[in-house]
Amino acid sequence: MAEKIIIDTDPGIDDAFAIFYALRSAAFDVLGLTTVYGNASVEQTTHNALALVAAADRACPVARGASDPMEIERRAYPTMVHGEDGMGGCAPETVSGSVIDQHAVDFIIETVRAHPGEVTLVPIGPLTNIGLALQKDPGLASLTKRVVLMGGAAQLNGNVTPAAEANIYDDPHAAEMVFSADWEVVMLGLDATHDVHLTENTVAELAREGGAQGRFLQQASAQYFGFHRDVVGLDFCHFHDPSALIYCVRPDLFTVQPSSVRVVTDGFAAGKTVAKPDSRFTGQAGWEKRARVSVCLAADGYAVIEHYVSAMQAKPSAAGT
Repeated sequence: MAEKIIIDTDPGIDDAFAIFYALRSAAFDVLGLTTVYGNASVEQTTHNALALVAAADRACPVARGASDPMEIERRAYPTMVHGEDGMGGCAPETVSGSVIDQHAVDFIIETVRAHPGEVTLVPIGPLTNIGLALQKDPGLASLTKRVVLMGGAAQLNGNVTPAAEANIYDDPHAAEMVFSADWEVVMLGLDATHDVHLTENTVAELAREGGAQGRFLQQASAQYFGFHRDVVGLDFCHFHDPSALIYCVRPDLFTVQPSSVRVVTDGFAAGKTVAKPDSRFTGQAGWEKRARVSVCLAADGYAVIEHYVSAMQAKPSAAGT
């Protein structure tokens, strides 16, 4: 049976890879996309989400969400990575669809309550919408099947500061709420995604064999690869957001460690995710009554990419099987 999911997203080039994968996969029943600021303004990420749904030729509601973090000032958009439009200059000027008449937070709450115990939340951007949903409806955690999020780093440095990964850094207070709620969380962060290398050759293969979506991904990712090559010094990019969706289908490709996680919310280490393995004793207070977190520490990077390419080359009805 297809897993019911809501993708909370800030498209975003790697978000585009993730959304195309999810919308064509038989493994998922995508109940909706909820948008948030992050890789661009929420106005732009919502526009991009609508464009991606149209390009995927799927019926999928899009709900606009938060434009700013819960407590801190929003950081500058990473235009050097994703471009001014969040899509490497490839976002269409107009889109055919429109957002639903409901805020993302309310959509999340109502959808989870309509399907108690069945909906997986997959946040692949800042966690603001999820934090606001918990704030508005504390009972949401007990009704959610699980949260599989892209964010954090347990054993590596961050990617926007020495301490913090981007999605957690964008709203550490929301992240702390997510990791302190009484629900099951999978934290798929840099420890795993740094094992998964997407190359331009692989994207060229997608462009040849993956139809219009593959060609769009090749065009949109040109700036993304350029940033990684010219600024980071890599001839590949880390496959962040799609890895969270792939975990839902192929958890066997990832190594996890049961843990509790706390988030530093201020100071020079703001956004740092501190993971305590369940097997490790600590006399420090504050680790009680935390979310049950499976921290992904590693991935079979080759197999993750192979799975993604195979899914994108398959007919939509067969993908994900």
